[in-house]
Amino acid sequence: MIRTVLDKDADSIVEIYNYYISETVITFEEETITAEEMLTRISKIQADNLPWLVAEDESGQVIGYAYASQWRERFSYRFSVEVTVYLSAEHSDKGIGSRLYDVLFSELKLRSIHTVIGGITLPNPASVGIHEKFGMVQVAHFKEVGYKFNQWLDVGYWQGSLKPD
Repeated sequence: MIRTVLDKDADSIVEIYNYYISETVITFEEETITAEEMLTRISKIQADNLPWLVAEDESGQVIGYAYASQWRERFSYRFSVEVTVYLSAEHSDKGIGSRLYDVLFSELKLRSIHTVIGGITLPNPASVGIHEKFGMVQVAHFKEVGYKFNQWLDVGYWQGSLKPD
């Protein structure tokens, strides 16, 4: 089931995200965060009238999430967002990310969002695959712009347009 995030989801979201902080280069954050910090981030997204969604398994456990954040602060960017999806490590490759993006992109269309942008630490074939599945194309490749776990990392950006239904 895909639904709007609730405050009670913060612990589960942090558990998912902190894995990526501690164990991967997918995010450039290096210090794990608390549920309180995550609630602040969720509140910011919601205050900007943008969606934050979670996926639950049959038992009601949060197993993934997706959200959109403002691309830039200037008013003229108001129809462009950056999209993000994270899944618990044991729930990848099951189509959950695609279901989250399906609902997220539908919600964004309802808010008249025109452009979606995704930043991806490279290489990351799974993330590239899901973004391209949704019609996004690579528009940038920045070499060695991040440094984590004693290695320089590239970042690519994928962009897509949302057509009204």
